[in-house]
Amino acid sequence: MERGIYTKTEILSQPEAWADALDVVEKARAALLSLLTDEFEQVLFTGCGSTYYLSMAAAALFQESTGKIARGVPAGELLLNPQVVLGSGKTLLVAVSRSGSTTETVRAVEQFKRERGGRVLAITNYGDQPLAGLADLALVIEKGQEESVAQTRSFASMFVAATGLSLLAGQRVSEYQAMRGLPEVGAKLIDRYDSQARGIGEALELDRFYFLGSGARYGLACEVSLKMKEMTLTHSEPFHFMEFRHGPMSMVTENAVVVGMVSEKNFRHETAVLNEMQTMGGRGLSLAEAQSNVSFESGLPESARAVLYLPALQLMAFYRSLAKGLNPDRPKNLTAVVKLDL
Repeated sequence: MERGIYTKTEILSQPEAWADALDVVEKARAALLSLLTDEFEQVLFTGCGSTYYLSMAAAALFQESTGKIARGVPAGELLLNPQVVLGSGKTLLVAVSRSGSTTETVRAVEQFKRERGGRVLAITNYGDQPLAGLADLALVIEKGQEESVAQTRSFASMFVAATGLSLLAGQRVSEYQAMRGLPEVGAKLIDRYDSQARGIGEALELDRFYFLGSGARYGLACEVSLKMKEMTLTHSEPFHFMEFRHGPMSMVTENAVVVGMVSEKNFRHETAVLNEMQTMGGRGLSLAEAQSNVSFESGLPESARAVLYLPALQLMAFYRSLAKGLNPDRPKNLTAVVKLDL
């Protein structure tokens, strides 16, 4: 079988999974609003690996949309050190898992329900696994299911669902409705920037990648950095934009790529960081709605379009993996589901 065939198919087909995610959220809209309008003092998003990073991004979006305290925490910490991440207030737990059977996530939810009696919302791609059964409400995006180990389509589909529920919770209905434009924009974006992603990915003289993102985009920067590690075994790190100046920029060389997930609100400040890194010899790659190396030109509200940062960077990691003679479908030392004896 051709190396990477699953991963490539999953990246290219993800707009269809985004549409499915939006359908799932809309179908559950009444139940979601009933759950989300409860008087919670905080909302915790949790997951492992990619879905921990999704939780970080989703929590930032949720807090921005609603004004309610929200955090993203690793499920392993929630399980083993709940006193560190749980206060005494009423908490809604949003548990995110592609498989719905990751041991730490399932055990953390069981413990949360047993010891706190709290309510749980699940976001997953598999409805026949333990997590969905434990939840008060489960959003199951079946078209996000994958054959490959590294998450691409699944992550994006679940992130779209998390974005939708955050906008609904904040009563930002027009922005939520605008998300219906995402699949069409995403398909065009993949087609337009495939060759650019391939060119950077196949440039093996580049030996380090830094992904910069602030606000909700920091969690996404962590995720695409993880994709670069998993698929390509390349040195890769995520940072907040302004933090990159405080030490990490000492690592910038002519063999470094500094990728910026640029926001509309802070466009001037964030592009200034990228420009500064280029004066140090690094290669910059900016992604934004407009005036960037990868321009979405979506016309969608910023709160609704964050998933658009993902496809080109997933493709970049995919092509680099192939160029290094690796198989992105089966990254070294990894399995699709982590199951532990806990």
